[in-house]
Amino acid sequence: MRISVAQTDPRRGETEENRARAESLLEGVSADLYVLPELAFSGYNFTTVEEVRGLAEPASGESSRFWTDFARQKNAHVVYGFPEAAGGRVYNAAALVGPEGLVGVYRKAHLFGREKLFFSPGNDGFPVWDISGVRVGILICFDWFFPEAARTLALAGAEVLLHPANLVLPHCPAAMITRCLENRVFAATADRVGTESGGAGPITFIGQSQIVSPNGEVLARLPSTEPSVAVVEIDSAFARDKRLGSGNNLFSERRTDLYQLGLDSERTSPSN
Repeated sequence: MRISVAQTDPRRGETEENRARAESLLEGVSADLYVLPELAFSGYNFTTVEEVRGLAEPASGESSRFWTDFARQKNAHVVYGFPEAAGGRVYNAAALVGPEGLVGVYRKAHLFGREKLFFSPGNDGFPVWDISGVRVGILICFDWFFPEAARTLALAGAEVLLHPANLVLPHCPAAMITRCLENRVFAATADRVGTESGGAGPITFIGQSQIVSPNGEVLARLPSTEPSVAVVEIDSAFARDKRLGSGNNLFSERRTDLYQLGLDSERTSPSN
């Protein structure tokens, strides 16, 4: 599978123009799966709830139709972040579309900072989809900070973690290498660049979109400041092999009899 990460510089509130610019960036790029950033066309640094609701759209909305057309032309699949309007709420979501239309949606489970003012957290878990024989799951930006999210996807059979992001913290590119190592999976992070004004004051995004292999090798990394694209061909069979050298298996040797994840917080969390 050929995976592309697109690093864009959207302008807040200019949804149609941002979609068109992203399409132009990818026009000459050949891939089987294209990954775009978090909130790829709406912008990020919102001022009011009303602004976000005005930019939100259903999963089957205009962005889905736009990228389904693109996917049909390319005979490929596309993942993009968008503000999803559903059931009277707005979610920081990512859609997966293909030549036949919407395949699925993931809603961000771990909201970062001021996102909590505008979005409801996702409560539908971490789904995995089969794309042309490759099993993929989605994390959105800050989800990377929680290793349980990546492990949940890997245990469900995900071979590639698709990671739309609007990164502002410097640690993520290195941390995603760890997510790949500890789960023996590929990861494709599509970040944005630029500085965006808004309710939180100016926010500068770090770029450095990347594709990482199950052994922690950075197969491609984009610059910090420029819109750009990377394409890497992967062999998903590499991610199905959970052996570490000749003597260990990262999944079969997990000590689930000792781990306390998900147990009563009073027993597992330090006092405040």
